[in-house]
Amino acid sequence: MTRRRITGYRRNRTRVTWSGSDSARLRGDADRVCYIESGSDREEELRKTSSDQLFDYYECEIRTGREGISYFFQVMKDTEVCYYNRLGATSDIQSCFGFRITPGFHTPDWAKGAVMYQIYVDRFCRGDETNDVMDDEYIYIGKPVQRVKEWDEYPSTMDVGRFYGGDLQGVWDKLDYLKRLGVEVIYFNPIFVSPSNHKYDCQDYEHIDPHYAKLVRDGGEPVAPSATGNEGATAYQIRSADRRNLEASDAFFASFMSEVHSRGMRVILDGVFNHCGSFNKWLDAERIYERAGDYEPGAYISADSPYRTFFKFYNENGWPYNSSYDGWWGHSTLPKLNYEESPKLYEYIMRIARKWVSPPYSVDGWRLDVAADLGHSNEYNHKFWRDFRRTVKEANPEALILAEHYGDPSAWLEGDQWDTVMNYDAFMEPVTWFLTGMEKHSDEYNNNLYGDGEGFFRSMNHHMSRMQTPSVMVAMNELSNHDHSRFLTRTNRTIGRIGNAGPEAASKDINYGIFREAVMIQMTWPGAPTIYYGDEAGVCGWTDPDSRRTYPWGKEDFELIEFHHYMIGLHKKLPALRKGSVKKLLADRQLIAYGRMYHENRCVVVVNNRASERDVEVPVWELGIFDGAVMIRKILTLTEGYNVGAVEYQVKDGKICLSLGANSSVLLVTDVDLS
Repeated sequence: MTRRRITGYRRNRTRVTWSGSDSARLRGDADRVCYIESGSDREEELRKTSSDQLFDYYECEIRTGREGISYFFQVMKDTEVCYYNRLGATSDIQSCFGFRITPGFHTPDWAKGAVMYQIYVDRFCRGDETNDVMDDEYIYIGKPVQRVKEWDEYPSTMDVGRFYGGDLQGVWDKLDYLKRLGVEVIYFNPIFVSPSNHKYDCQDYEHIDPHYAKLVRDGGEPVAPSATGNEGATAYQIRSADRRNLEASDAFFASFMSEVHSRGMRVILDGVFNHCGSFNKWLDAERIYERAGDYEPGAYISADSPYRTFFKFYNENGWPYNSSYDGWWGHSTLPKLNYEESPKLYEYIMRIARKWVSPPYSVDGWRLDVAADLGHSNEYNHKFWRDFRRTVKEANPEALILAEHYGDPSAWLEGDQWDTVMNYDAFMEPVTWFLTGMEKHSDEYNNNLYGDGEGFFRSMNHHMSRMQTPSVMVAMNELSNHDHSRFLTRTNRTIGRIGNAGPEAASKDINYGIFREAVMIQMTWPGAPTIYYGDEAGVCGWTDPDSRRTYPWGKEDFELIEFHHYMIGLHKKLPALRKGSVKKLLADRQLIAYGRMYHENRCVVVVNNRASERDVEVPVWELGIFDGAVMIRKILTLTEGYNVGAVEYQVKDGKICLSLGANSSVLLVTDVDLS
């Protein structure tokens, strides 16, 4: 029996095409095609609506109610029967991999295929010297914080209390650069008041950190070099808790958002709602607010604190200064928030969720840190995120809700909680294993996964099948980020961390050809390609904290920047790359090829990850491209660079023949106006 293919679905209209292995005899290859709903008796025969040189096209229209539906297709030819679901053609009914329609669920159109740029603020650009963290300003995890004097100094193994001075003014100063690069959305790591440079230990959700924004009142004293606590951290008390600084910082951020929006760009904030920090004003384990004067006592300070229920305490007789609170994964610096026992906490966080997506800030979305960990039960976790979605979407219907998640996210992506995820399982990991054989922290090398083209598609298809199509189209497709090694470092296929290998080794034996292949995949795969600041400029680094190096202003790799600029331009201009479906074309050792399709626009991507040349025949007929048609090469990437000269390839016998160099990739397109 010949192979079967379905191009995809659009709303409640399903289009089906069937193709065979012989491009001369493809039509008329099915006796009956049926739509079948999972878990019901509903079955409907599709009608053939048209044919072209290669395929027959079948359609049916369905009417949905309020409940979501899952469905698949059945195809019959003589006595043979096969099924088609999100994993492709199969001989078994696998209802868990069915296509899904959820009435009322959509993701924002602006986010579909949007080019995002992740900024770790302290390391991007220093724009305002007056708000820099001072040496010894306060004690953090038992040590005085440090102001790093040299911008290009490597991070240290214990880096969370070292500050380089990057701030929001620095980002403002570089908006022209980001706009020229082609960035449409800035994703910020946390920017609320916090004592660390990563700011995942929030001190005050209501305000932007003045060290990132504005200090209008200063004074006080740093701690003594020999200090072990923050009793004398009067400078930090003023800087982080004085309401004039907080109000000025919020006003500055409102102006920043207005400037970003005026350029047609958007912003996503990082929301850390599973836990806060020991400095948090609700807990006040560092006694910052106890000494600031006009704040209510924290739950660490007094059993009568209005925030007592925000945390779980194990010693009911531990006050004053009760240190028996529950910490996330046992970390006392990361107290876990106790939603189940505190309706007041729940309401407070809902107000925070609403505040920042509303005027005058009008932020365009939330990225949710360790979102699956929130709460003490799965039931409460899902309830919370349903309420969170309703709250955010009521305030800003076009806001994106994007969660950090490892593993199967399908329980949260049923249309009533998150919009999508940071795409580790259906992007970062398969790309990394295929191109480098490395685990995303550079902690492991696996030769079996290295160059396994079939494994690449199996992994991609399986994990993409756990998301509805609207979620796939806005998923954050990253090569690197603040929690993992830089992808350019992974191309050296070396296990290491900063503590055992040293920072210089992260740049040794890197392969720019493999890096360009990765960017080719990133800019041509379904989803929102997300650049981690500095990747485009050639920044290397082992995993956290080494991946948090500063942006190399004045020492950029301008060739890599221009390469990213060109690839971003193609991604934004070619409809198939931004919104199209994806189709596997070839898979072999160190070889993958796939197509993207959107209406009449067709794109083909071929990646040769082998360290030698090879000839490749690509079956473009599977994309509905006829013999005699011409495809145009838009870009060829190589180890030594890239070539944007247009080269034409004519389709013969349903194929295009290519000769590819070592560690190279190519993008071919059907003729389309890119003006």
